Amino acid sequence: MEKTIALVMAAGTDDRMKSKKSKLAQELYGKAVIKRVVDSIKKAGIDDVAVIVGENRAEIEEILKDEVTYLHQEQCLGTGHAIMQATSYLEGKTGRILIANGNIPLITSETIKTVVEKSETENEAATILTGIISEPTGYGRIIRRDSKIVEIIEEKELTESQRNILEVNAGLYCFEISKLLDIIGKLQKSSMGLYYLTDVIKMLDTKGEKIGGVLVEDNTEILSLNTKAQLEMLSRILRIRINTMHMNNGVTIEDINTTYIYEDVEIGIDTVIHPNTTIKSGVVIGEECNIGPNAYIREGCKLANKVKVGSFVEIKKAIIGEGTKVPHLSYMGDSEIGSKCNIGCGTITCNYDGKNKHKTIIGDNCFVGSNVNLVAPVTMGDHVLVAAGSTITEDIPSESLAIARERQVNKEGWNKGK
Repeated sequence: MEKTIALVMAAGTDDRMKSKKSKLAQELYGKAVIKRVVDSIKKAGIDDVAVIVGENRAEIEEILKDEVTYLHQEQCLGTGHAIMQATSYLEGKTGRILIANGNIPLITSETIKTVVEKSETENEAATILTGIISEPTGYGRIIRRDSKIVEIIEEKELTESQRNILEVNAGLYCFEISKLLDIIGKLQKSSMGLYYLTDVIKMLDTKGEKIGGVLVEDNTEILSLNTKAQLEMLSRILRIRINTMHMNNGVTIEDINTTYIYEDVEIGIDTVIHPNTTIKSGVVIGEECNIGPNAYIREGCKLANKVKVGSFVEIKKAIIGEGTKVPHLSYMGDSEIGSKCNIGCGTITCNYDGKNKHKTIIGDNCFVGSNVNLVAPVTMGDHVLVAAGSTITEDIPSESLAIARERQVNKEGWNKGK
């Protein structure tokens, strides 16, 4: 296989987002838009990624840090002009280059692989990802002759008849590097005063070069982001995509529309997720667990098989053993909880002292009564029972009963007449 490198075009500015942050820096389901695009490219096996930035450079660098190489576009004069800024970076490189718009955050690594593999296998000078959209407003159109792609026309340059074309440019291309370099410097300004990368396609066709296309299977992958309304729509699509994947793997999700499972979450078969539950990235949940409703499981949590996390429970950096129950209205942060424990309603770990986080360790077969405060760092052994209403500040040995509360005093008549 030839080496493939990637360029992500991220220099453009747009005020339609109505935000202090650019559209590429917007958070989409916990991850910046530009980060999503770069991550998909890297998951496709392309490690050498450069991002073309403009006046938003500091913002993009803050997100991507040293994951990529940065190229600067002084003036935003179109996509073709952006690639012109990369010519010195590309000099001496061989193989293929994937070029992607920075605002197609739902693009998958599988689709990227398909485009690159077709480009290599069929030895195409250019391979374009396309889509068929019933309402193609906002997209450049694919022009074919005898079923072969010969040109891409940007929407602003379309004739009236061309506006009826439903095949659109998805904003993802794969070029043979040497053939792109031969042509990119010959681009001419459009009537709008911009250099379009898409004009390269017609120039390659004129030279008799082979141009191919890949029709995307799922049009949601090529939806672009420009407004807050579109941000919400893309979030909804991504949520349904992730939830569907878990359901196909044997997880029961009672309400796909109110369950928020982030990426890189593992959930075992026959686990049930109740409505209004949020599970953040990196969480691992075993088989036959029962989660929610209204549960919040944050990053770094690991739940064994048959764990119950009930309503209005928050779990943070916790490891919970098999068969343990945290039924409702509890917070378990920075904790290790053994197997077959029961954590009573209203129990919390007091894990933060104002400066540092501390750990709570609970052994196996423990019963913690309702409304208990576990002031970390604190450790309890196995088979411990903690009385309801206790504030625990010291370690508890195994097979103990811990009571830490004031004795009740009744002052009869004290409130008479008041």
